[in-house]
Amino acid sequence: MADALRETRDVLVGRAEQQMRAHFGDSKLTTRQKLALTCRILFDGGHDSGLAGQITARGQEPGTYYTQRLGLGFDEIAETNLLLVDEDLNLLAGEGIPNPANRFHSWIYRARQDVNCIVHTHSLHTAALAMLEVPLQISHMDTTPLYDDCAFLKDWPGVPVGNEEGEIISAALGDKRAILLAHHGQLVTGATVEEACNLAVLIERAARLQLLAMAAGTIQPLPEALAREAHDWTSTERRNQANFAYYARRALRNHPDCVTNEVQI
Repeated sequence: MADALRETRDVLVGRAEQQMRAHFGDSKLTTRQKLALTCRILFDGGHDSGLAGQITARGQEPGTYYTQRLGLGFDEIAETNLLLVDEDLNLLAGEGIPNPANRFHSWIYRARQDVNCIVHTHSLHTAALAMLEVPLQISHMDTTPLYDDCAFLKDWPGVPVGNEEGEIISAALGDKRAILLAHHGQLVTGATVEEACNLAVLIERAARLQLLAMAAGTIQPLPEALAREAHDWTSTERRNQANFAYYARRALRNHPDCVTNEVQI
C-alpha cells in the first residue's frame, strides 16, 4: 500500500502546500503588465460594461497608483496606455485623464494598507444580483475563497465621484476582500494584482451560480468549519499566482497586443 494512503489529512495538506511553494512563484511581470492582462482577462470573463469599471494598483511611491485612461474599454488597455495618478487623481505619468469615479479607490487604499490592487466592475451577473438587493451567498466549493469574505452594501450612494461615496464604500468593505454593491456592481481587493484578478473572476462566477441556483430552488449552506478551511486553503499566494498565470496565458493568446514585449508565464 502507498504510504500516502496511511497519512493524515494535515500531513497531506502540509505536503501539498510545500510542493506549491516550491513549484509556483512570481511571473516577473511588471505591475503595468499584470494590470493590462487583468483588464483583458476580465473583458473575456464577462466584465465588460462599456466604459464602466476601474482597476487600480499602488505605484512605487506612496499615495500613487496606476489606473486606466478614461475613454478606453477593458479590451483596449495595454501596459503602454496606463496612467499613474496621485490620491487626488492628478496625472503624474501617461496621457489622458483617469475616471473621476476612481476617487473611492483612494479611500480604500487609505483605510487598508494590506490592499495593493482594486478591481471594480459592473459585470453582468453581479450587477443582476445587485439589482435584487441580495448578498452574495457562497455555497459551492469553487467559490469558497469568498466565503465570509464578501461584504454587502444595500444602500446605493449614487454615482461614486464624491468623497461621501468613498467613505460609505470603504466603511462597508471593512476588512473583507470583496463587496457586492446594491444597484451597482462588485469590487474586490488584493494584496497583489494576481489576487484581485482571481477574486474578480470568481465573484462573477459566484453570482452567476447563485442566480442559477435561486431559479431552481433553495440554496443550502456549506458547513461553516469546512467552508472556512476551504477559504484558507484556496487563498494562498501560490494558488493566486498559479491561477493568474493560467488566465494570463489564455489572455495573451487572445490579446497579444496588451504587452509590448514577449513574456514568459
